[in-house]
Amino acid sequence: MYNEHENIERKQLKVGVITVSDTRVYETDKGGKAVIKHLADINISVDKAHYSIVKDDQAEIRKVIQHLLHEKVDAIITTGGTGVAKRDVTIEVVKSVIDKEMEGFGEIFRFLSYTEDVGPRAILSRAICGTKDNTVIFSIPGSVGAVNLAMKKLITQQIHHIVHELTK
Repeated sequence: MYNEHENIERKQLKVGVITVSDTRVYETDKGGKAVIKHLADINISVDKAHYSIVKDDQAEIRKVIQHLLHEKVDAIITTGGTGVAKRDVTIEVVKSVIDKEMEGFGEIFRFLSYTEDVGPRAILSRAICGTKDNTVIFSIPGSVGAVNLAMKKLITQQIHHIVHELTK
C-alpha cells in the first residue's frame, strides 16, 4: 500500500523556494506563491529569507541553492527555468548539485502532465528531484498549472517521507 509510511513523525520542515525567471518579481511570481500556499496547506511555512527569485543564470541559481544548503534546509523547491530554451538551465544546475537523482519524480510528473494537464506537450516538461546530503531538491516548471499538479499530486504527498528517510 502506497501510504504505509503516513504515520511517520512530521517534524516542522525548513523549506526554501526559488523562482527562476528573467521576468518575474515578487509581486508577479504566481508559481512561487502557489508553492508556498500548497506548503502552508500542510502546515509548512516558508521563511521570507528562504524565498528567492533569480534570473535564468547558472551561477545565480547555484549560489542560491548553495546558500539554502548551507542554511540546512530540509527541502528546496525551484520553479521555472526547466523548459528547452537556451536560457532554461535550472535542471542542469540541480543535476550538478545533487548526489542522487530520484528519476521516478520526473517520470510521474510527465505522466500526470500528459494525462491531466497538457497532453502531448508533456514531452517538453523537464522536472527533477534529487538529494544532496540531508536535503531533497525538487525542480518543477514555473506555470501555475504545473506547480499545482506537482505540489498536489507529488511533493506535498511525499516531502515528509523523503526528509524522514534522509535524516533517519
